[in-house]
Amino acid sequence: MAIHLLLLFCFNIHIQYKLLFPKQLVSCLGWTTADELYSCSEDHHILRWNLLTNETNLVVKLQEDLFPIDLHWLPKTVGGKKQAQAEIFVLTSTDGKFHLVSRVGRIEKTVDAHKGAVLAGRWNYDGTALITAGEDGQIKIWSKSGMLRSTLAQQGSPVYSVAWGPDSDRILYTSGRQLIIKPLQPSSKVLQWKAHDGIIVKVDWNPVNDLILSAGEDCKYKVWDSYGRLLYTSSSHDYPVTSISWSPDGEVFAVGSFNTLRLCDKTGWSYALEKPNTGSVFSLAWSADGTQLAGACGNGHVIFAHVVEQRWEWRSFEITLTKRRTMQVRNVVNDAVDILEFRDRVIKASLAHGHLVVTTSLQCYVYSAKNWNTPLIFDLKEGTVSLIVQAEKHFLLVDGAGLYVFSYEGRLISTPRFPGMRTDILNTQSVSLSNDSIAIRDKSDEKVIFLFDALTGKALGDGKPLTHKMEVVEIALDQCGPSSERKIAVIDKNRDLYLTSLRRLNKEHNVCKIGTMVHTMAWNDSANILCGIQDTQFTVWHYPSAVFTDKDLLPKTIYMKDASEFSRAPHILNYVGTKVTVRRGDGSLVYSSVSPYSTLLHEYSASSRWEDALRLCRFAKDLSLWACLAGMAMSNRELTTAEVAYAAIGEVDKVQYINSIKELPSKESSLAHILMFSGHVQEAEATLLQAGLIYQAIQIHINLYNWDRALELAVKHKTHVDTVLAYRQKFLLDFGKKETNKRFLQYDEGVEVDWEKIQAKVEMELAKEREKAATASVKNSVAFRH
Repeated sequence: MAIHLLLLFCFNIHIQYKLLFPKQLVSCLGWTTADELYSCSEDHHILRWNLLTNETNLVVKLQEDLFPIDLHWLPKTVGGKKQAQAEIFVLTSTDGKFHLVSRVGRIEKTVDAHKGAVLAGRWNYDGTALITAGEDGQIKIWSKSGMLRSTLAQQGSPVYSVAWGPDSDRILYTSGRQLIIKPLQPSSKVLQWKAHDGIIVKVDWNPVNDLILSAGEDCKYKVWDSYGRLLYTSSSHDYPVTSISWSPDGEVFAVGSFNTLRLCDKTGWSYALEKPNTGSVFSLAWSADGTQLAGACGNGHVIFAHVVEQRWEWRSFEITLTKRRTMQVRNVVNDAVDILEFRDRVIKASLAHGHLVVTTSLQCYVYSAKNWNTPLIFDLKEGTVSLIVQAEKHFLLVDGAGLYVFSYEGRLISTPRFPGMRTDILNTQSVSLSNDSIAIRDKSDEKVIFLFDALTGKALGDGKPLTHKMEVVEIALDQCGPSSERKIAVIDKNRDLYLTSLRRLNKEHNVCKIGTMVHTMAWNDSANILCGIQDTQFTVWHYPSAVFTDKDLLPKTIYMKDASEFSRAPHILNYVGTKVTVRRGDGSLVYSSVSPYSTLLHEYSASSRWEDALRLCRFAKDLSLWACLAGMAMSNRELTTAEVAYAAIGEVDKVQYINSIKELPSKESSLAHILMFSGHVQEAEATLLQAGLIYQAIQIHINLYNWDRALELAVKHKTHVDTVLAYRQKFLLDFGKKETNKRFLQYDEGVEVDWEKIQAKVEMELAKEREKAATASVKNSVAFRH
């Protein structure tokens, strides 16, 4: 019960009232900046509200027959660049017209748009098109200057609300009790479904999380995905829900009804409920930074609300935004409390890796958990920071203009860029940061992941992005180890979990599936351990990289337990130390602990303390720990430790293979067979060819029955063609088959097969390899003595 009460006020709403003109309904409003709002009411006044000075000014008094319904400002920035003509807004009215109005209140253009009232008008995200919806059931698209481009839809009932899709290529609109998503391409399929039991009066579609809100006269609000699947439905309110609006970052949304204002999480559950005496709230609008909310009320009030009481946790620290410019830091170990004061209101904050990063409208503050008194402060180019992502050594800021990587000393490290970058739609699922790499999912093609070097901002490798075979839902970089071993975990649209190496993207075997039906995941902050909720199981991959060393090991390194305690639609917030924090579908937090032994084993492996690793496994007596050690030892070519670990989990065949590797005469052949053990055939072949061990390279393909490649190598290097033919003939004889391969038939005619000569030649090559290895060993020992 304590958890539920705590979370109820996790996002509280502090409300300020500002009286407009009583008895005159306020119909619409919109923010110009983070502190300036325009509102329109049925008394024909357009007012400007300045929240910094608490001043209210009359911008213009409209003509007496103009009754406004909807207002929307032209987007100010497109792709990080400011628009020169962004100081206008569209105002729709009851007489079937819409008006393009300047900042000073001058009507630049009036267009006859519909028969009956124009119920909604919305600019698309790049400001190149305007959509209007009318009482006549028509939906029309207009150019920026007000020229009609097309009539998108025509139906028998009024369209009360309309919203653009995230890429401005689809339109969501209401049709009675139905919701309809219509693509702009004429041949594309229209998606339509019954959403409410009463007329739908408001919709909103967030570009960051791609989720849809709807509100109706059935007194409910609902959350949908972009395929029309219901994710949440509220209980019935006392009155119809008249307004609904997403915050810019898509983390929360606001709901307005008669004398009711509610703040909800993106999954639908309610953070807080207020009962202001305002009548019906007809329109809601968030400021660009997502900290303030304004509502247009039926009794003539404009209501302002501010989001406070947000909470962040990391290890023993709990930080609460108590006021708009004040944070409280509490150490639960010794109950010490520190108060952090800021000059401007807090917009975004993040707490991880021993640092608190706070952005206000003008500055960025970086605190160390060791010292809360003296933050590092630097100015921001643009105040509306929409995302903060932290790694151990630096952090990433995202604002309307771009992405910036800063060190915790406040030094700008890099500014990654890629074609068609839209920073307004980036979130924690589409951006990941580690000490050396940045991964960003492309919104225009969700199969593509752009990869950058965090220290230079340049694309990794040859500059080609990682392309998955299916749309990607979530990405996450592991946090530990050298950059050469950096891995990225990917959840795709099918909810399959894949792991791949950043530095070897062109190798097909490096993209490996490690889980199915994975809904959420997180990497540990101090070891490369991955946790996730997989179907109805809470799963921990103690050593996910085992999939690159020995695929058979992976299932043995996994820990699973029943995830029913996490209830519906859980989301993993973080995995710090041995504690996993999960947000349940009802908003409560649940904590799950993970064994510390695997973290300790990762630490021993990273520092090559193999004796300590063996002692730990013997102490713990856990087969999954032995399996992890086997994978780690093989990855580090520590064959003696690997042999003990494989023996402990009963893998006798692999113990024998490791023994055979240890008996090989040269380092090159040992390395090649370790690569073969991990299934990396091409790399094993390249290693042997580079060392001049042609027969060994041919033999690995003979052992794998890869006859064409074995013959190809023999012909290319003009040696052991007869060896390949001899083994091929023996193979066919054993299985009672005849030769049908044209290449082998061709060489069978001209090459004589003599097993004695073949054996002599093989023995000679092996003797030469042993001699070469012995010579190299003597040289190394002489060099060591000197």
